[in-house]
Amino acid sequence: MKFIIKLFYIFLSLIVSICILFGLYLIVKSSNDKPVSSEMTQNISSEILNMENPTEENSKITVKYPTDLETAKKFDKLIASKYCILVDLENNKVLAERNADKRMYPASMTKIMTLIVAVENMKSLDDTFTMTYEILNPLIDEDASIAGFEENETITIKDMLYGAILPSGADATVGLAEAIAGSETDFVRMMNEKVEEMGLKNTHFTNTSGLHDENHYSTVLDMAVILEYALQNNLCREILSTYQYTTTKTKEHPKGILLESTLFSRMYGNEVENVTIEGGKTGFTSEAQHCMASFAIKNNKEYIAVTAMEDDKWGSVFDAFDIYEQYLP
Repeated sequence: MKFIIKLFYIFLSLIVSICILFGLYLIVKSSNDKPVSSEMTQNISSEILNMENPTEENSKITVKYPTDLETAKKFDKLIASKYCILVDLENNKVLAERNADKRMYPASMTKIMTLIVAVENMKSLDDTFTMTYEILNPLIDEDASIAGFEENETITIKDMLYGAILPSGADATVGLAEAIAGSETDFVRMMNEKVEEMGLKNTHFTNTSGLHDENHYSTVLDMAVILEYALQNNLCREILSTYQYTTTKTKEHPKGILLESTLFSRMYGNEVENVTIEGGKTGFTSEAQHCMASFAIKNNKEYIAVTAMEDDKWGSVFDAFDIYEQYLP
């Protein structure tokens, strides 16, 4: 009996020793591990936020309003558009212009501002919106350009962003407005607030698509500033530079919708020697005639050309070619 009790105490002592040794091991391991500081936690959280919300970069965007119109070269008769401008972005300098600060109708170049406001105020590219008859019917009656979304089709914000710019879809712009602001009226108010924030001197919007309205106007100078602002946002730049994009598959469009850029459907972008036209936005209404805002690179420097009121759609393209060919240094 005494032997059994003694054996029991030996076993108990062994267990206690093991527990003590294990505890010491945990203490040593804990002291060697690097604790996650609150600063590190904030950095990680910030990185996650930036990944989920691409609009964080907006706070970094700044644009300077060019003020050297009086000293800029004047376009000659080779350029047919009534309103036009060429801007050197690196030096914030107007290289050449014609009626650059005079009011004109921007038509679908408006959608560049729609893109900016949508990207800066959306919550997620994956958020969805259901297209309605109330949106589509008036646009069809006005013969507005549309991306091709159908009534009751559920569409992502991302698809509407591309739909607004590439095929110049008014269905996409109104859809974005209702999804983000609740109505086109409230979204347009946000667009005009952005106009004031950017310091634009002669621009006012009444709709998201550029459909004609006497109170819907801009200048090619202001449109150049708007495009420059958009190019500083990576998502906006990507969309404005895209030739083709296929939307998410839906019940109404099992293969998605192939969207094609109205700009790149008229050019390759390499027609001018030593110049690459990277992207932009076209526009047309019977009152505005044909217009185009584009951006291009020559010798690693970036430039913006905006032309408006050209009576032929190919004329607006050839004007851009001639501007980049004849007026870049």
